[in-house]
Order: sequence, then C-alpha cells, then structure tokens
Amino acid sequence: MLATRVVPTLLLKNTGLVKGVKFCNHQYVGDPINAVKIFNDKEVDELVFLDITATIDGREPNYELIEDIASQAFMPFSYGGGIKTIPQIERIFSLGVEKIILNTSACEDISLVRQAAKITGSQSIVVSIDVKKNLFGNYRVFSRSGKLDTKRDPVEYAKELADFGVGEIMLNSIDNDGNGKGYDLKLVQSISEAVGVPVIASCGAGQLSHFKDAVDAGASAVAAGSMFVFHGKHKAVLITYPEYKELTKTFKGN
Repeated sequence: MLATRVVPTLLLKNTGLVKGVKFCNHQYVGDPINAVKIFNDKEVDELVFLDITATIDGREPNYELIEDIASQAFMPFSYGGGIKTIPQIERIFSLGVEKIILNTSACEDISLVRQAAKITGSQSIVVSIDVKKNLFGNYRVFSRSGKLDTKRDPVEYAKELADFGVGEIMLNSIDNDGNGKGYDLKLVQSISEAVGVPVIASCGAGQLSHFKDAVDAGASAVAAGSMFVFHGKHKAVLITYPEYKELTKTFKGN
C-alpha cells in the first residue's frame, strides 16, 4: 500500500459511470461493476463512488447498486450521493461501504456530520467540498452538484466541519475539474493549513507530477477521475491505473 493514497473517483449517473468538465457535459464512460473488476486487477487500494444526480433528483442512494459494487470490490470504497439521514447512513454501512461522503446535506445541516461521527466514528465520515471562484476571484462553496452557491468561504466551512467531527475532507475545484492541468494548489494549501484533518485533493490531475504537487501543498491524499478513465488527446475511454512503481517514484522524497 502506498504511503499517499491515490484514489480513483467514479461518478455515477443512474446506473452508469460518467465524466465531465467543470461538473458539466458528462459523458458515459462505462459500467461501474466492470470498472471495479478492472481496478481489482490493478490492485487499487481505495475507490470513491459519487452519485451526482441523486440529490438533484430528490432520490435516495441506489442501495442495490451499492450492494453490487460491494460484492465485487476487493478494496475499501466510499460512497456519496443522496444521503440525508442517519438511517440511510447506517444502511449504506451495512452494505459494506467503508466511508460515506456528505456534501449538500452537510451544507444544509452541519449537525448531520456530528450525528454520523458519533455513530460510526469520525474516520468513516468524509465531507466533499465543491469550490468555485466567483466573479471577483473569491472562493465559494457550492452544493447540489455544483449548482448552488452557498456564499460560504471554504476555509471557514472546513473549520466548522472539523469542529463537528469530520474525519476527512474531499476538496473539489469545480474550475479545474476535467482540465488535466493540475489541482488548485492555492486552495489545497489554504484548507490543509486551516484544519487538522486529512484533505484529499481532487479535480484537475492530468499527470503523475500533479499528485506530488498536491501533497507538497499539504494534501494527505489525491483523487482523480479523467486520468483513470480517459486515454490520449482524443480522450478514448480506457479504465486504467498507474503501476505502483510509477506512483512510488512520483512520491519519492515525501
């Protein structure tokens, strides 16, 4: 297992996998169960599944699909999307999920983070923070799959989450999502310095060096989507993952 986690993030829409740019224009990239089997073969340490339409559609998590994923995954995985209540969280954990990821529900009722942490332990509770710059260049937290500006400052929000017992923060830059030009390192550094909980840098990775850049900026782990589902300049769909020796070489010296 790598000292720094490198986590594929897979986006669910209905029962398929999709990937977009800046949280928009999502295209179908495959079947989630087939992707899990490929990542099993690649000996990936951890996966993230995010249902990007559950909250928008006002529906509960797809428990049947989650159970199917759990039955096939040889590695721990986290799930987020449509989670609003403690009973839902308990049900998801009963299916074999290691961590749950909250986003909109935490923005709307931060006490859910504390309630969940008390039941399952902080280490199992992740909050995903979607961040975008406004017209004045200031960072703002967005919810509802990047559609609603909450007017919150991400650093202050991260501090609140830490106070409410969050175990980990997944930090997503909407502006960098899918561009392959690297993470928003200023954002990663500001959040990492503000809180004492691990930060997963997400959105923007296009090459291995970007992982090291994020860790140097303070991230405890890195996540990527396009890098693990697309190949080449024409973005042909190819589910893949780097060899461990490549990743070890990337992080050497950290």
